Amino acid sequence: MFANGYLNIAFCSISVYIFIVVSIRLFGKKELSQLSVIDLVFILLISNAVQNAMVGSDSTLIGGLVAAGSLFIANYIFKLLLYRFPQFGHIVQGEPSMLIYKGKVNHKNLERAKITLDELKEAVREHGVALLEDVDLAVLEADGNISIISNDFKQRTVKKRVPQKLNTNKQS
Repeated sequence: MFANGYLNIAFCSISVYIFIVVSIRLFGKKELSQLSVIDLVFILLISNAVQNAMVGSDSTLIGGLVAAGSLFIANYIFKLLLYRFPQFGHIVQGEPSMLIYKGKVNHKNLERAKITLDELKEAVREHGVALLEDVDLAVLEADGNISIISNDFKQRTVKKRVPQKLNTNKQS
């Protein structure tokens, strides 16, 4: 019975973990990197709401460690699956989507990602670009970040590594 209670905590913790991963995937990847105050409060409340579902009435140190350990193991397995099976990664994390191409906003992809034009403009400004027309490419990445490539980056500079001179004066 002692081990059975902790197996139940592990099972419940992993179930909650999978539920939250699936829920975040279904409700949009924007939530991952662009947390507003509302999103932060939501995440804090979710963590509080699922605590009892994971550990039940067991508020002991061992119960908490079993729950946390189960989450670490589940997370490790999830990341291993994402690494070994790229198709699984596309299902769980989604695909990048193009938001701007050559200064033209893709409103269809903005709507799918539930990103407002104001949020897109804010992301563009955060990358140091004033106007949407100056953006060559804006992509909502699978992790929720927005990558921006602007006209300013057409001319790239590359730092060349200077090879060190070999020491020809070897002393024995």
